[in-house]
Amino acid sequence: MIALVDVRLTLPSQAGPVNILRGITFTAAAGETVAIMGPSGAGKTTLLMLMAGLEKPSSGRVVVAGRDLTDMDEDALARFRRENAGIVFQAFHLVPTMTALENVALPLELARADDAGPRAMAALEAVGLSGRASHYPSQLSGGEQQRVALARAFAPRPKILLADEPTGNLDEETGAMVMDLLFSLGRDHGVTLVLITHDAALAARCGRVAHVRDGRLIPDGASEPPAGRVLQ
Repeated sequence: MIALVDVRLTLPSQAGPVNILRGITFTAAAGETVAIMGPSGAGKTTLLMLMAGLEKPSSGRVVVAGRDLTDMDEDALARFRRENAGIVFQAFHLVPTMTALENVALPLELARADDAGPRAMAALEAVGLSGRASHYPSQLSGGEQQRVALARAFAPRPKILLADEPTGNLDEETGAMVMDLLFSLGRDHGVTLVLITHDAALAARCGRVAHVRDGRLIPDGASEPPAGRVLQ
């Protein structure tokens, strides 16, 4: 479902080129759950952005759901995300002038789903927010906004779900409920789930854990990535 092949990303800076990703090869099968762990600044969020087509590699290939994202233009990438991907990043990106229900229904309406309203309400109910459907983001707590963002991501029943610290703004009980929901989505609908987390217990619930350090994937137990080597 997801394949990154020798992906590298180098960005310019005043101090010279900065190597964000240093030759990563990564695969995830349909329905697989993968946790990505590593220190801050290691390149974890950048990996998710590449999988979502929100960032382009300097070299290498990114193939998701059978589509090569590497050379797509922005319009094609937007269509790809609408049809295939649910994305939850640490910034919620809710539309401030829309209610919680309208925010969740938005991707469904863009996909011209006839049942956008009922599906959006069902998604809000699944994250325990049906009673807040008519509230605007400014009227919601950070944890509630996170749950709205999660509901919006999985309401379209995507093929892949990418989540950056999806429980980071939630209390323990709500976070556990949300993760139960995400894992059941993968189990019941074959959704491929890739999530970034610092929570070892949450990572242990995934089928596989990938560790990132200094822009490379590293084998379990290794202190440094082998020079020039990538991990599948």
